[in-house]
Formats: sequence, structure tokens, C-alpha cells
Amino acid sequence: MLQTWFLVGVSVAYLAVLFAIAFYGDRRADAGRSIVGRGTIYALSLAVYATSWTYYGSVGRAASTGVGFLSIYLGPTIMLALGWLVLRRIIHISHRHRITSLADFVSARYGKSVRLGGLVAAIAVVGVVPYIALQLKAVSNTFEIIRRAPAVTPSSALGQVPVLEDTALYVALLLAGFTILFGTRHLDATERHEGMVTAIAFESVVKLVAFVAAGITVTWGLYNGFGDLFSQAAQAGHTALFTLGDSTGTWVWLNVLSLFAIVLLPRQWQVGVVENVDERHVKQAMWMTPLYMLLISVFVLPIAAAGLLRFGSGAEADTFVLTVPMAAGLDALALLVFVGGLSAATGMIIVETVALSTMVSNSIVVPTLLRRGYRGRLARLILVTRRLSIVAILLLGYAYFRLAGESAALVSMGLVSFAAVAQFAPAIIGGLYWKGGTRDGVMAGLVGGFAVWTYTLLLPNFAVTGWLPRGFLDHGPFGVEALRPEHLLGITGMDNISHGMFWSMLVNVGCYVVVSLLGRPQAREQAQAVLFVDALDDPTRPRLWRSHVPVPALHDLLVRSLGHRAAAKALDGVDLESDQDADPDLVHHVETVLAGAVGAASARMMLTSIAGEEQLGVEEVMEMLDEASQVAALEERHRLARELHDSVSQALFSMTLHARAVELALHKQGGDPDGPVARGITELRGLTQDALAEMRASLFQLRPDALREDGLAEAIRKQSAAIASREDVVIAVEAPGYRLSLDDRAEEELFRVVQEAVHNAIKHARPGRIDITLFEDDGLIIEVSDDGTGFDPATVSSSGMGLVSMRERMRRIGGGLVIDSTPAGSTTVRAVLPSAAAGEAR
Repeated sequence: MLQTWFLVGVSVAYLAVLFAIAFYGDRRADAGRSIVGRGTIYALSLAVYATSWTYYGSVGRAASTGVGFLSIYLGPTIMLALGWLVLRRIIHISHRHRITSLADFVSARYGKSVRLGGLVAAIAVVGVVPYIALQLKAVSNTFEIIRRAPAVTPSSALGQVPVLEDTALYVALLLAGFTILFGTRHLDATERHEGMVTAIAFESVVKLVAFVAAGITVTWGLYNGFGDLFSQAAQAGHTALFTLGDSTGTWVWLNVLSLFAIVLLPRQWQVGVVENVDERHVKQAMWMTPLYMLLISVFVLPIAAAGLLRFGSGAEADTFVLTVPMAAGLDALALLVFVGGLSAATGMIIVETVALSTMVSNSIVVPTLLRRGYRGRLARLILVTRRLSIVAILLLGYAYFRLAGESAALVSMGLVSFAAVAQFAPAIIGGLYWKGGTRDGVMAGLVGGFAVWTYTLLLPNFAVTGWLPRGFLDHGPFGVEALRPEHLLGITGMDNISHGMFWSMLVNVGCYVVVSLLGRPQAREQAQAVLFVDALDDPTRPRLWRSHVPVPALHDLLVRSLGHRAAAKALDGVDLESDQDADPDLVHHVETVLAGAVGAASARMMLTSIAGEEQLGVEEVMEMLDEASQVAALEERHRLARELHDSVSQALFSMTLHARAVELALHKQGGDPDGPVARGITELRGLTQDALAEMRASLFQLRPDALREDGLAEAIRKQSAAIASREDVVIAVEAPGYRLSLDDRAEEELFRVVQEAVHNAIKHARPGRIDITLFEDDGLIIEVSDDGTGFDPATVSSSGMGLVSMRERMRRIGGGLVIDSTPAGSTTVRAVLPSAAAGEAR
């Protein structure tokens, strides 16, 4: 018999070991000798997925549905097998933009929306509280069961322990202290919690060792191996163990739920994305974490079979892992199993509360303060908010356990939370691969899906506990049977989880897609969509800021938000006394630093509060999207250009040479040079030469980086030669033989002005010759003149002939555009870049 004081001592000692390991991990990190820089630690930390639900509840599920329990493990295995396509993309984006949480990710993808981030955070808290309650229930029940040994008492017979005698309460408070100490040491939520991650990896080893030890002892200690154990179970009539007890639909939905859960549960996002130190660790996790799950699942059926043989079908199968060793008098093994279950529960609680507290702080509290005009120092306030959030979330979980937890099995409570976080899947997956998704679409989908989740899964739990009348379940609200929460619109034959998932995802995905297609994304949403969807193509950041932000104002903002030390580090090398406005790159850097501490949406709010932003016109929106998409498509254009050059272009060139060779051979052999054969060969050579010129023009268009390689003058020469060949017009270029000293932006804008001027001349003036002249005279002047039909500039609409676009391009680089034309004469387009502007562009 295990004395209560002994169990308490073991529990406290185990938590003390966790403290020691976390402390050691943090000390190593501070000394620059990180422990978590290994893929093994990363893969083990992902095994925080195996909570008390999988530790105890998978055996309970196996006892009733047989191999149906495997869906808990198959979903994550499928997702991790695709990890290099999905998880790596999420990690890459999050690291680049210093994204601190799942709520921050969704908010950043859809235009850094504050409301959207707050909605995601609220759904996460409500959806995960039952899961935290599940862990506390497991700790409390198993403590009570083991301390009453050798008698095996089912948890249903325990009754509610008085609050002050409840182990779960003290475990919750101890874990709150641990989480505050090792999970909120830093203000910057993107900084690694290396001590915490090290402790989580250790806990993954403990629960695996404990579960496997129980499985080995039961299989070969109490029985003579798998064959003996399973044959006895079959003879006793427990054949359901060896079948897929769930329907096909249920099996599919459970796999989908667990597939999403391995990434979208806040704790999984925390260890898998925020705590990741190297994207390459995903490769190791792709096989190591599924191997971990395979090992911990091997003995699920044997333990379930042993429990059914010993206690019968009516026993509480969730506790078989603990009660089978207890019934066999294996106190030491029962104690080890208890510690493993404690490890499974505490690991989940620690990481979950860190993740949720960051969401609450960055997506709810800080934006609320900023909207109300708070101007005080945020650094200390944010840390206090996170710490209070940790305590509040744990107490909420404990309250849910006390009020509703006794009515539900471990698995059902876990699946309700899985279904809640699955509501984020359309927003995340759509945001990664579909540029057309909008903030309004996500808002509509989340609100609709979460409302259906609440109605079909959460409220039925309340009805079972007595919080709502039982008639609500049996007859629907107000007696309307079509609205029964577990049989909406009369649909039957589905279990409650499959039913709730079907309707919630139908509403969620439907609203997301339909509202996105009907609406129009804002400029910032479109720009962020490019950055997320084309993340692995390394797109540049669109220049979103159109305001004047003084450098001292940025420094003051960082000091107020992060403190003096962090502000000095962030602005190292910047002249803080400068009265100049910060350039867009510095503003973006400050925004990124702030995002790591307060989230992307709050960082945007804070910068807007000191700078404001001008309204963006259509041209500016198109400019931002053009900037973001050009670099994202660069690699694809390079690839296509290389393939066209290697195949089509070289083939045409070879055809030209062969045609000329045949032509010469025919002439040497005395063939008639004016005969039909000679004329045909000459015509063929001309056609291939024209096709080759056209192909070279196309290849030039596919190489938008030619400006960077060749410079403005040479790029204009090549472009003009290609256009002249294609349009059958003479284009003469007079330009310096050296490369002009201009930055990429000025070269790009001037090149586009020349390109548009030439196209306008060919389209409207029908010229025979176009002259392009570049010369330096107190700046840079480019003239495009043609001998075609002129026009009266005063009679052309403001948007006609592309004049607005060319003038806007010149304005952006500090230059001007002059049009000299008359209806009876030629036209000259003159782009002037003054020396001051040209000097800034160098």
C-alpha cells in the first residue's frame, strides 16, 4: 500500500526534477551552449502531443473500439510525413516575421487584423480549457486511485474530493509557478524557452519509458506474450479489440482531427513553430516523432485486453494502465505509471498555458490597451499580463474539471478540444496556399464554425452535466427536433464528434470560400498574401509605409514597449539624435522587433499611432503587389528562360545555321540561286531568324533582373533590339558606354518609362523610326522621339496613353516627365531625373 505522504513526496520530487532540468537548460542557453539545438530534442518536444489523453485514454478507447484508437496516432504521422511541405513553410514564415503564436500567424496573414487575432485567441482559450481540465482530471483521479491501493477503486466511485484536498488544485498551482518561472522570463515571445523545452523533452522520455514498461510487464509478466494474451481475450468474448469498432466516417474524421491537432493545438504550435531553432530539424521529426508514437501505441491493445480480462467489459478502461499493475500487486510499476501519467499531464499544461498566455496578452490585452489610448510603459505590463493569464487559464481548467469533467471520458473531452482547434485549419491552410483568402472570409468562417462547434459539441456536454435541461439534447430547443444539437436537420447515424465536425467544417469552409470570393481584399491583405503563399520563393517585403516616422520616435516607442536595453540592441548602429525620418527598412525592422514582443497586429497599431498611414491609391496598391510578386516569381522565370533557351532558342539558331549551310552547298554545286529550291531555303532562313529574334525578346521579358546584370543603358539597347525585330521598326539608341550610377529602384522605374513610351509610340503614332537618347546634364535625361503622328497633350484625358503611369513612376524617384508633341509633328517624351534625385539614387 502506497501512503499518501509518499505519493505527495514523489510528485513534488518529480516536479523538482523538472525545475532542475529547466534551470539547467536555461543556464546552458545563457552560456551560449544550447541543448535544444539538436533535432532529437525538437522531435521529443513534439511528443508533448501524447498527453494523459493518449497515455490513459487511448487504452480506454481501444477497449471499446479496438484498433480504432490508432487514428489518434495515424493523423499526426500523416501530417509529419508532409512536414517538409506544411510545417516547414509555417516555421519559415514565423521565423521571418517573428510570429509569436497561432493567433498572431492568422492575424499577420490576413492584413495584421487586430480583431481577427483576438477572435482566434478567444476561440483557442475556450476550446482548450476542456483539454486542460482533462489533464487535471487525470492527475486527480489517478492520485486518488493509487493512494487507495491495494483496493482498485473506479474513478466513478471516488466522488468529488473536497477542493482543499484535491491534488489537481495543488498541481495546477505548482505548474502555474513553473510556467511563470520558465515560460515568461523574456518579454520577447519569440525568444526560445530552452529550459522549458528541455524539461518537456525529458517528460516525453519518462512517459514513454513508463508506458512501455507497463506494456512489457503486462504482456510477458502477467501473460505469455501477445499470442497468449490475445487468444485469452478472444476466448473471453472480447473480439471487438481486434476490429475497427468505429464506422468508416468516424475513423476518417478522427484521423482528420488528429492530423490538424499535431500542428494547430496551441502547445504544438509553441514547440513545433515558436521553439524551433532550425528548419532542418523538421526532417528528423518527420520520422522520429512517428516512431515515438509507434512505440507508445504498441502496448495499447495488450493493456486493454489485460484490463478487460481482469475487470470485465463494464470496468473503467481509461485507468487500465494504472489499475492492472495495481491489481497484480506491482506497486513499483504502478508508481512508475503514475509518474508517467503525471509527466504526460504536466507537460501539456506547461506548454499549453505558455502558448495561450501569449495569445491573450498579444492579441487581446495589448490591442485593447492601445485602442483605449494607453501611453504608459508596456514592457512590465505585458509580462504581468502573461503571468496572470497563466494562473487564470489554469484555474479555468480546474473549474471546468470540477463542474463538468466528471461527466465525460478522457477521450471525449480531448476530442471536443481537437474539434475546436480544427476550426483554424481553413484559415491556416488557405492562407498558405491561396492568395484569394480574405480577412472577412476568415472571420465569417471562424465565427460560423465555432458557433456550430459550441452548439453541437460544447453545449451537449453542459446538458449532460445538468447545466442545461436534458430535453435540449433529446428534443431540441423549444421542442424543435430538427435543431437537436447531435442530430441537426434530422441527420442520424453519426457519432457526436463526426456530426459536429461535419457541420462545423461545412459552415467554416463554406463561409471562408464564399465570402472571400465575393469580397475584395485590402491592399495590405494582398501584400501579406504574397509574402505567405510565396514564402519559400523568398519574396521581398512590400513597402507598406507611406508616412514620415522620425528616428527618435521609433526609439521612444521601443523603450516604452521593451525597455532601454532591448531598444538599444534593436537600434544598434542607428543615429538616435538624427532629425531625419526613418527609411522604410528601419521602420520595418522596428515593427518586426515589436512583433516578437506584442504580436504583429499590436506592433502595427503601435507604429500607426506614432506615424499614421496615408490612404493608398490604386496605383500604390498595384505597385506594392508588383514589388512583392516580382521577386517571388523570379526563380520560376529564370527556370523557364533557361529551358526556353536550351530547347527552343538553340533549336532555332541551329536551324538558321543549317539553312545557311544548305544554301551555300547548293550554290557551290551549281544550283540555280533564283530557283524555287534556293528561294525556299532563303525564305526558311529568314523565318527562323525572325523566330529567333522573337524568342530572344521573350527571353528578355522573362529575365526581369537584366537591369541588375547589365545596367539601364544596356538593358534599353537589348529591349529595343527585341522590339525592333518584332515590330519591324527602326529603333536607335544613343547612350553612354559606361554603367550609370543608379540604384535598382531608379533603374527599374526609368526602364519602365522608356518601355511604355516606345510601346505607346508604336501603338498610336505608327512611326518608322524611334530614337532613344540617354545623357547626363545636371542629372539624367532620357528622350524617346518618334517620326510618327503626333497629338495635342492638352486634349488627351488624364489617363490616356499611359501618361499618368509614366508621370507617377518619375514622381516616385523624384523626377519629372515632359511631353513635346503636336498633331502635325513628331513626339518626344522626356524623362528628367535632377542631379539631387540622381544622387540619392546612387
